[in-house]
Amino acid sequence: MSTSEQTIQNLQFYYRFHSAIYDLTRWTFLFGRKRIITKYLDDSSDNNSRILEVGCGTGINLHYLHQKYPRAELTGVDISEDMLRKARKKNRRFNKPAELMGTYYQGDLFPDKHFNLVLFSYSLSMMNPGWYESLQDAHQHISAGGEIAVVDFMRTDHPVFRKWMGINHVRMDDHLLPVLNKFFKPISCDVKKAYGGLWEYLIYVGEKA
Repeated sequence: MSTSEQTIQNLQFYYRFHSAIYDLTRWTFLFGRKRIITKYLDDSSDNNSRILEVGCGTGINLHYLHQKYPRAELTGVDISEDMLRKARKKNRRFNKPAELMGTYYQGDLFPDKHFNLVLFSYSLSMMNPGWYESLQDAHQHISAGGEIAVVDFMRTDHPVFRKWMGINHVRMDDHLLPVLNKFFKPISCDVKKAYGGLWEYLIYVGEKA
């Protein structure tokens, strides 16, 4: 079994349990998920645009995106069928339901499809391996002038906390921002502290370079 296949199996097992408590618990530490959509993304964006969320989980971000862009063509992908089951329940309430797919995002998934916006919300830090390739793929599948939006863990100076997050499949060593700036031109880039500086998280919107 390859490292990537083992990673996928580990995450699927992890979310088999966490899917049941995800929406009840993640508000306590996944900061900025709603804010990046409601405050950082342009209100004047074309409502008929194509939007992809990589790692859509239970669909809460797709709900916010649907509220902001009710006519947009939404697509969500996730590796956990347990998480997608939750997302499908939310999706039934949309006037224009999103397309939901169970997969790890790969470059050959949408060979003839491009997006005006690709959102990663606390997913890149859990793609180990795969985060760099996912950003490459996002760059390839974003239309000219389109945008990427990322909210995610960034760094921590506390070794015990970093180890604990690693046990929960999260990498926190400031590896995302340099690569985002390699592929995209920053529109906004904010680094914020959580719990008095226990960790920092990133809110980033960039244009395809």
